[in-house]
Amino acid sequence: MSDLFQEAVPLDFIQRVFETMAATPQHTYQILTKRSERLLEFSPLLPWTPNIWMGVSVEDARVISRIWHLAATAAQVKFLSCEPLIGPLDELPLNGIDWVIVGGESGRGARPMEGAWVHSIHRQCRAHRVAFFFKQWGGVRKDITGRLLNGRTYDAMPRRKEIPLVLAP
Repeated sequence: MSDLFQEAVPLDFIQRVFETMAATPQHTYQILTKRSERLLEFSPLLPWTPNIWMGVSVEDARVISRIWHLAATAAQVKFLSCEPLIGPLDELPLNGIDWVIVGGESGRGARPMEGAWVHSIHRQCRAHRVAFFFKQWGGVRKDITGRLLNGRTYDAMPRRKEIPLVLAP
């Protein structure tokens, strides 16, 4: 699926998608966007249930404002996708963020990711008690570079928030 918050997608369609997700609490949905300003604009008009996890792409410091937009939404689970990580992110505003995913670019022409960038994000997540998931080092042959960081894998996920049970009278 493409970016649900791209300009060509009308609000009523986005609302129908969210209503469908809200009506199926047995599933967890992860929505990722680069259009954080539009996300913030529409946030008050959307049903934010605990099974709808909202994230923004943050490749480098140029797009830090996306985090502020995400943090200001009514989403109950908020995450950052720092992939492909193409620059340092040494001062992430992690208040209100539940999860950070980090990964390098892969395939032909992949831009390199520096280990210091990954370690910085990992330290920040630990300091703020944010779940950290390291996806891959990337590169032309990601099968060779793998996904070990400090000799281990990092697969943390945010805790799924409970959906309140509403009993009919």
